[in-house]
Amino acid sequence: MRLPIVCIVAVVVAALAGGGCGTPSFLITPVSHSQKLREMQVSGGRNSDKIAVIEIEGVLVNARTGGFLQPTENKLSLFKEQLEAAAGDRRVKAVVLRVNSPGGTVTASDTMYELLQRFRARTKKPVIASLQEVAASGGYYVACASDQIMASPTSVVGSIGVIFNTFDASRGMDKLGLRAESIKSGPLKDMGSPFKALSPDERAVMQGMVDEYYARFVAVVNRHRTLPDADKARMATDGRVFSGQQALAMGLVDRVGLLEDAIKLARRAGNAPGARAIMYRRPYGYSGSIYASAPAPTPQANVTQLSLPGADSFLPSGFYYMWQP
Repeated sequence: MRLPIVCIVAVVVAALAGGGCGTPSFLITPVSHSQKLREMQVSGGRNSDKIAVIEIEGVLVNARTGGFLQPTENKLSLFKEQLEAAAGDRRVKAVVLRVNSPGGTVTASDTMYELLQRFRARTKKPVIASLQEVAASGGYYVACASDQIMASPTSVVGSIGVIFNTFDASRGMDKLGLRAESIKSGPLKDMGSPFKALSPDERAVMQGMVDEYYARFVAVVNRHRTLPDADKARMATDGRVFSGQQALAMGLVDRVGLLEDAIKLARRAGNAPGARAIMYRRPYGYSGSIYASAPAPTPQANVTQLSLPGADSFLPSGFYYMWQP
């Protein structure tokens, strides 16, 4: 164990004991400092064949996330690394995507989708998406690249669309006698700034980009899904969310079932009935089942900050494929 961790634990113990709280108990588990992914079996099988379970978890951003005394990961980089590990292992016969995400940035979501498309084209290995609590917006966008999508009956699915969040603080600043000034190279350089209202020209430019990204999302859905009729197609793509059972009726998923059912389906699709289910983990600690994941903080939102599980405390301005209830 590295010395800084020991020192921090000692300080915390001393502080709590000195405050009259008594001496707490700590479980300290030494772990490897290796940065390489390690394969971990999470479900038994009868032979050496494998089903790789790969996570699409939390808010999808191309940035390192994590916190104090916690491991940090770049979701996009980790996803690519896991796909490469599955592609390079001949014993991996199929992949199950364990999706539990409200989405993320347009670019991170689209890049993960394209990586999965290329994985399928290059390896010919079947991919089954298993939707957990939430598979909305960008999370669903990535899942569309799978061969089949299975949702829990109670999963939250959909939120097909794009959002760009900003706010106008100019009137509040006026009341305080404050005024923001920008020295800029062009009239639209500071569009979307919270220190002024959007002008008609600025709104038109931003709306044009939202419409472009929305059209891309709808094209992905139409490419991979067969929606029953025009009315349901409009409902499916107007931004609303559905339960897993409703998503099945809408044509957004192929079937309902649990993660175990998705693994069984992957075994059949990969012609590997005795395959073991495995996951790729960094050696930061124990994770003992296919449902295991780090605890998520409670989502919080206000006018200047959006805090969501799996993201840093502040999400930068930008275009998002994300469900923000």
